[in-house]
Amino acid sequence: MNRADEEAITAKVRSLEGMPLDVLRQEWRRLYGHPPPIRSVDLLSRWLAWKIQAEAFGGFDAETAKALFHKSASLAAPRLNPGDRLEREWRGRKITVDVVQAGFSWRGEVYASLSALARAITGTRWNGHVFFGLRK
Repeated sequence: MNRADEEAITAKVRSLEGMPLDVLRQEWRRLYGHPPPIRSVDLLSRWLAWKIQAEAFGGFDAETAKALFHKSASLAAPRLNPGDRLEREWRGRKITVDVVQAGFSWRGEVYASLSALARAITGTRWNGHVFFGLRK
């Protein structure tokens, strides 16, 4: 790739700065043919910039991709096993949940997922791992 090509890519990436969401979404569709999976101006402009540069200069090398994969895997919620107990305070009352073979037991009822349990406790949708402080 020559200097003029590099400058063209840089100009293309810089042109994304300050674009409103609808224009970014149109650019994504023009380049990739399907609607973008996100609706954040900041994230969409950064993702487009990365994809444009990756197509021009190459994406992550194998070592970096592997490191990123392992880093994201380490951010996952811890593995829960039958016999584990989760505790949290919610609106002044202590919630104690036992991990059982079939899911999560609370007040004599078993829930298939932590999210279903968090919804039963709060009455609203929650990510169960976030509700119990297992993931941010």
